Amino acid sequence: MTKHVCITGCTKGLGHALAHWFLNEGWIVSGLGRDHESIEALQSDASEDRGFFRIVDVTDESAVGAFAADLAAKFGAPDLLVNNAGLINANAPLWEVPPEDFGRVVDVNLKGVYNVLRHFAPQMIERGSGIMINLSSGWGRSTSAEVAPYCATKWAIEGLSQAMAQELPAGVAVAAMNPGIIDTDMLRSCFGEEAASFGNAAQWAERAGPFLAKLDTSINGKPLTAP
Repeated sequence: MTKHVCITGCTKGLGHALAHWFLNEGWIVSGLGRDHESIEALQSDASEDRGFFRIVDVTDESAVGAFAADLAAKFGAPDLLVNNAGLINANAPLWEVPPEDFGRVVDVNLKGVYNVLRHFAPQMIERGSGIMINLSSGWGRSTSAEVAPYCATKWAIEGLSQAMAQELPAGVAVAAMNPGIIDTDMLRSCFGEEAASFGNAAQWAERAGPFLAKLDTSINGKPLTAP
């Protein structure tokens, strides 16, 4: 039976690389993101019988709900959900971060994850199976200067995932995963050209994809780290 993965923030970076890895492995792949051209390209690559990609902002709870319902009608609940969508603040001491920037980081990285879990967890619970992975960060288990808003949201993802894990029935699991350090636009916003010294997203997906594909409910509530 063909498995199904749903990836948020699938239009660039780690999410985009993961979507292509899973498509190449024969999975049904669904995803949401905000880049129109990237969504169209992914849908074209996947074809209608193996992909379901839509333009959705994870901060829009009603749009996430509509996406989840439409996806369930076409392919059913995903076997694996990867909450990848996220952003980081421009480097600055906390007191110099504009309120709107702080709010946007919280809205995407934390509220966006909640919005997705709110609509997909019930589908998995009803079916009796499913794995939900919320991408955290090394900065969800440690801290650095000038990225306090980002750190705050990723520490929150760790706690949210562990608490939710205690609420799930047998057969369904959730965990936070630190993806590691990868050369993405997000990392370049922090590290500048030094980010190039780390492996790119496609290389990361070649390692992380097999790891994610093999997860089972024994990971429930555990702090994971991608290989």
